[in-house]
Amino acid sequence: SCGFPFSAFLHCQAHARSRNYVSESDMCKLESVPVDFGDYHPLKPITVTESKTKKMSRKGSTSSTSSSSSSSMMDPLSSVLDGTDPLSLFAAAADPVITTATMDNTRKKRDKDDGPAVGSDFEPWSSKRGEILARYTTTEKLSIVSGTSTGSAVSEKVRTRLEELDDLEEGSQKELLNLTQQDYMNRIEELNQSLKDAWSSDQKVKALKIVIQCSKLLSDTTVIQFYPSKFVLITDILDTFGKLVYERILSMCMDNRVSLSDNFSPESVNDTAKETCLNWFFKIASIRELIPRFYVEAAILKCNKFLSKMGISECLPRLTSMIRGIGDPLVAVYARAYLCRVGMEVAPQLKESLNKNFFDFLLTFKQIHGDTVQNQLIVQCVEIPLYLTLYSPAIDWILQCIAYRAPEVLLTEMMERCKKLGNNALLLNSVMSAFRAEFIAARSMDFIGMIKECDESGFPKHLLFRSLGLNLALADPPENDRLQILNEAWKVITKLKNPQDYINCAEVWVEYTCRHFKKREVNTVLADIIKHMTPDRAFEDAYPQLQSIIQKVITYIYDFSLLFSVEKFLPFLDMFQKENVRVEVCKCIMESFIKHQQESTKDPVILNALLHICKTMHDSVNALTLEDEKRMLAALINGFIKMVSFGRDFEQQLSFYVEARSMFCNLEPVLVQLIHSVNQLAMETRKVMKGNHSRKTAAFVRACVAFCFITIPSLSSIFTRLNLYLHSGQVALANQCLSQADAFFKAAVSLVPEVPKMISIDGKMRPSDAFLLEFLCNFFSTLLVVPDHPEQGVLFLVRGLLNVIQDYTWEDNSDDKVRIYTNVLHLLSAMTQETYIYHVDKVDSNDTLYGGDSKFLAEINKLCETVIAQILDHLKTLGKEETLKRQSQLALYLFNTILAHGDLRNNKLNQLSVNLWNLAQKHGFADTKTMVKTLEYIRRRSKQPEMSHFADLALRLPLQSRT
Repeated sequence: SCGFPFSAFLHCQAHARSRNYVSESDMCKLESVPVDFGDYHPLKPITVTESKTKKMSRKGSTSSTSSSSSSSMMDPLSSVLDGTDPLSLFAAAADPVITTATMDNTRKKRDKDDGPAVGSDFEPWSSKRGEILARYTTTEKLSIVSGTSTGSAVSEKVRTRLEELDDLEEGSQKELLNLTQQDYMNRIEELNQSLKDAWSSDQKVKALKIVIQCSKLLSDTTVIQFYPSKFVLITDILDTFGKLVYERILSMCMDNRVSLSDNFSPESVNDTAKETCLNWFFKIASIRELIPRFYVEAAILKCNKFLSKMGISECLPRLTSMIRGIGDPLVAVYARAYLCRVGMEVAPQLKESLNKNFFDFLLTFKQIHGDTVQNQLIVQCVEIPLYLTLYSPAIDWILQCIAYRAPEVLLTEMMERCKKLGNNALLLNSVMSAFRAEFIAARSMDFIGMIKECDESGFPKHLLFRSLGLNLALADPPENDRLQILNEAWKVITKLKNPQDYINCAEVWVEYTCRHFKKREVNTVLADIIKHMTPDRAFEDAYPQLQSIIQKVITYIYDFSLLFSVEKFLPFLDMFQKENVRVEVCKCIMESFIKHQQESTKDPVILNALLHICKTMHDSVNALTLEDEKRMLAALINGFIKMVSFGRDFEQQLSFYVEARSMFCNLEPVLVQLIHSVNQLAMETRKVMKGNHSRKTAAFVRACVAFCFITIPSLSSIFTRLNLYLHSGQVALANQCLSQADAFFKAAVSLVPEVPKMISIDGKMRPSDAFLLEFLCNFFSTLLVVPDHPEQGVLFLVRGLLNVIQDYTWEDNSDDKVRIYTNVLHLLSAMTQETYIYHVDKVDSNDTLYGGDSKFLAEINKLCETVIAQILDHLKTLGKEETLKRQSQLALYLFNTILAHGDLRNNKLNQLSVNLWNLAQKHGFADTKTMVKTLEYIRRRSKQPEMSHFADLALRLPLQSRT
């Protein structure tokens, strides 16, 4: 079926071409060209040329592009802007992560005002919302008034607006009692949705009723500890309402489908929009109750922009004064917080109104300790310290608004006002939370003095020290005060009896200690933490804080010899008794070691400690551990192993690797790393001895080789084993351990039949043929330089490998077996050369051992005959129509092999190559471009003196068309 008798050419491959590798190498080198070191050099710094493209949107215009070199030409735009690019400045000022997370694009676009905008350094309300909802919870039952009647269209026309808003008809509302917190939150969410639905169905009055109804809930403090969360939920509805009203009026201002600009003036607003806007304000003014009237007007505060330029600035003081009419101090302070929140959104430049709002609060602050409040707390069984914490979100927010980009003098004023109020702890805590850390740190001793004078009954001092510590973690206090600050703080912290209170404070101050002091002070602090957290196993409830402490310590003390000399560091680690937490901490320490350890180490303190930590990570691995987790743990342990070096003490190094193998036997990547490390150790020994081993180093190298030989079989991945057998055999060969090298290569040969058809790679099953082909090609390259064993036959390893390849079950539609045989021909051709292309230093290969002996060459010829017979037999089997393309490709592959390695002056070999060429083209599957290029190569080579016979060959190789 192939068109020529294959059997006639079984003896051809005896004629391998003699190669002069040195001259071939010289011929293949790139031509050297003299370089002119003038203006251009490839490594010279590049001058960036900026290309500016201006595109016109008008019809018929063309885009013009101009390029200017930034180094040689002045940019006219830059000169006008004094070198400042407004877009770059804007990008630098805004943090896109925070901005995107806190406000949507529409709001961001429209919330700009004439005054200075709020930047990304201002923490938005949305980031506090979740924390408040999580912190202020209740198990008590809640109630909510729910409107149920929508009212008919006719009745709405009959009733007056005042009646609609203030007198919901009989049966139109009901009180839902005994709601759980989750039910309550779900009901509020339903009201929010009802508001949107009513608005979208053009039931504006119903929408307003819902908002009023929700606002009234903010006057109810029957479940007082839930009030902050209730405020968050209700103000979400108010925000929705405010946005809907603003968008509605804005849409009425559109002229010819063009909306108003961001900074529009009231003059550009049409009369219809103004009338609608006034109508809303009149409706709200008609609400009789103070709290809903205040909240609903505050919600649409931004709409004042449609009426007058001074609208917002006139409204803010009036709304501030309205709050004075709210009797309950808790309800009043949250009303002030909402006004600040709206004020910062619509007019952040009007700081005076915000300041007045806060100072009003200070004037009424004594109400908190009045009889009315005290009686309410007794009824609800709420302690004063818990009650005071309810104020924190509101006061913190008000002060954050006031302190935003405020001058340092405002802090001084606030501190004075706090002193006048008897250093109230609640206020002092909010002041420290609101103002810039640099301002607080500079006055650390002043704040400590004020904290000492605080009344501790309402708000614990340790929380004040925690707030101070948080500031000192961000900014440094004066150097002379640092030790005194630590002593004063720790005096209070160490006296805390409650472990949770203690650890919450200690966690913050550990960072301050690590940042400004040395190991003695750090050790003292760690010892104190162990002392407080060990009794009654208190540490079990404080793992997050303890983890944070470890993280802070290793962040600041990343010299591990210093870290492990901190006496209490390892005892501190012993508090992590829960396995998954313990492993996380160990991972944290190892990541820090790998990141910061620049030089290899042999410090016994570091080695023992890190071996213990790595052992903890390793022992956490079980049958349920995910592969990703195993990989991560193995990578950390491997990072440690690579950093251990005993210098020239190679025996100690090997002992370390032996110990590591026994400790980390369950993580395969670690065993692989140990094998590579031991092989590297053997090669370093060879390097030190310059290849001339003494009796001692020869024994040591054999010990290294034995380590690898024993360890490799314990690995599960078959290709990992094959590659390591090959690699370790090469190392043994390089160190003149010939019998050991033979053992590795034999083991590799005996393992090949076990290679499965499919292997798992990254969780997916893939055919193994390509990987086996790659391995065998590497193996052949090594076998060239492996000398024959005196007690074994000629080329015993090559024969053994060929037998294995012959017996291996290949896929029916695979040609890999033939490709491997063709690569064997490359090897056998190289083996017939008088001098091999490469050698292993101080190892005599077969070219030296046999010296071109005829018997040796005859054995190679026999192998060649066998291999060629196998290839030609396979080509025969590909004569069917569906396999003709594969036959063509393999025929060309074998042709190229003969071209490169065969002596084509031999007639039979020459004829075989011609027949293979014709077979490749016979059925029209050959790539014409490839054939043309191959023929051109043959003609080019024929011009070389020793290749003149290629000219005759070229004449015998016709190019056939596909037809």
